Amino acid sequence: MKLRFLVAALAALTLTACGQQAGPTNTAPTHNQADVDFASGMVPHHRQAVEMADLIPGRSDHPKLLALGERVRKAQQPEIDAMTGWLKRWGAPEPSDHSAHAGHAMAGMMTPQQMAELKAAKGVGFDKAWLRMMVEHHRGALEMARTELAKGSDAEAKKLAQSILDSQQKEIDEMTVLLAER
Repeated sequence: MKLRFLVAALAALTLTACGQQAGPTNTAPTHNQADVDFASGMVPHHRQAVEMADLIPGRSDHPKLLALGERVRKAQQPEIDAMTGWLKRWGAPEPSDHSAHAGHAMAGMMTPQQMAELKAAKGVGFDKAWLRMMVEHHRGALEMARTELAKGSDAEAKKLAQSILDSQQKEIDEMTVLLAER
């Protein structure tokens, strides 16, 4: 009788513990405010980079710049999609489509005036302006990524931050060479 009681009590305790582990009240969030700030800031930052990349065709005929713009577009749009998904999952508001210009005080963001000047440029003048602005823009992204790595807690966000550090530093190096050639 005592053995049956002990087995039953142990089974009940095991089931209760398993149920508590799976319950939503014991699930710790994988993100913190630094992760939310990173995604909320990087989405409009990336949107502006895509907007800048979209300006290259029709304003430049430099094959390396055209290729770089296409790489920027292809890399950053999926990152935008991922970060907006995280924000939704975290219950944080998604930055609006107009945030790219509203956030111009953010590190590396171009002002509406700078964007207007870039849109008006053509040829070598456009190439130089675009390269200078995109170097500045990428440096802002590096700053944001470093902050995420130092203060964030979400593994996916930190992985993206490291990827941004690696890829955009390479692009800065590439753009610096292209700028010297122009």
